[in-house]
Amino acid sequence: MGTGNCTVFTEFMLSGLSSRQDVQCGLFVLFLLVYGITVIANVGMILLIRVDSRLHTPMYFFLSNLSFCDLCSSTSVSIKMLADFFSEHKKISYPLCAIQMYFWGSFTDTECLMLAVMAYDRYVAICNPLLYTVVVSRRICTQLVSVAYMTGFVDTAIHTCLIFQLSFCSSNVINHFFCDIPPLLALSSSDTTINELLLLTLASIILACSIFPILLSYSCILTTILRMKSAEGRRKAFSTCASHLTAVVIFVGTLVYMYFKPSSSDSMEQDKMASVFYSIVIPMLNPLIYSLRNKDVKDALKKQSALVKPR
Repeated sequence: MGTGNCTVFTEFMLSGLSSRQDVQCGLFVLFLLVYGITVIANVGMILLIRVDSRLHTPMYFFLSNLSFCDLCSSTSVSIKMLADFFSEHKKISYPLCAIQMYFWGSFTDTECLMLAVMAYDRYVAICNPLLYTVVVSRRICTQLVSVAYMTGFVDTAIHTCLIFQLSFCSSNVINHFFCDIPPLLALSSSDTTINELLLLTLASIILACSIFPILLSYSCILTTILRMKSAEGRRKAFSTCASHLTAVVIFVGTLVYMYFKPSSSDSMEQDKMASVFYSIVIPMLNPLIYSLRNKDVKDALKKQSALVKPR
């Protein structure tokens, strides 16, 4: 059907990761394995923090929320992507596309801010240890996490509402494997100048609210560590920050590359690969990074394993 020169579509078509039928099965197995590890690792991290009293601290409260964000953001993309590997026509309705965009964007924004909150927690723990329980109280932890979630959900709601007021006349094929903002803006036949400026502005604000506190916190942490006279004290301080720093570099670095590099039609396949990394691989890596590099988590895992081991 058409209205004037504009064809009215009722659904989008996703191009997916590959159009080659001979690689679909291999990709399905690979990403099913990745998603399975993501679910097991993040759910396991949340449950471990909940059941082990030694992990009932602000640091692990924030980590459990990070795992929840990873689980939700990965699920919002992975389930549809896995189903599409066996679909000749990778259809997604307008409402489902909007829902996928909204939840993926909301939890990704929240995770970005959660990393800043975790950096602040490490700053207080290392630079002001005597005031730690006062400065990072349960009430303040809840408020910080609530602000992160609220900001993420409001920011993405703005983008989603504005994007789905645009016209999509010439084509309904999204050159991507899920409903992300940049490919939808590229597809629209409307003037997207305002959307692009708003995306750049709000993304810059959220990244600034994440990156600047992280840089400031770790500058103070590094100064404090270098002043420590004990080599063992410096080693312990570095070890408590190593996991978080690794997660920050991987996550923020990938997002900066995706949203702030010059746009080019020739780089669409590279964009897809980067999207796979930050939307599917990173949610799997985060709990593994924290469990493999964190002594408290490893000790808690050993304790719980010993409790469930049959006698």
